[in-house]
Amino acid sequence: MKVFGDLDELVSAQGSELGPTEWMEITQERVNVFADATDDHQWIHVDAAKAADGPFGGTIAHGLLTLALVPHFSHQLYSVKGISLAVNYGYDKVRFITPVKVGARIRARAVLSSVKQLEGAAQATMTVTVEIEGVDKPAAVVEQIIRYIA
Repeated sequence: MKVFGDLDELVSAQGSELGPTEWMEITQERVNVFADATDDHQWIHVDAAKAADGPFGGTIAHGLLTLALVPHFSHQLYSVKGISLAVNYGYDKVRFITPVKVGARIRARAVLSSVKQLEGAAQATMTVTVEIEGVDKPAAVVEQIIRYIA
């Protein structure tokens, strides 16, 4: 994990590569809990028998579950000291490139794409790539925006 000592250090680190994180297995239980939380029970996510004959040969994680795990991975990639608050400011671009099959392991790496100095704050854009173990193409590429308040 990269630790930035303060906002000035974060600003000067623009272009830095971070990661990778530890691998995380995507279990059917996690997918089912996400389905319950979001009321998205599409069969490709929760019906293993039907999904076995479907286009992916089994159940897959929701794309939004993959996106929802980005903050978890971010906490493994870096931290910023000397701030009072960090908030998820949003996402500029989200692309779900390769489905994540249940039982697959994913991890993330990131590039600190840009950092803007603001009055008493900084706003960073991280380009986060979620990788699938043993798969050439990533599961997702996400431009995450985080605002750090001093």
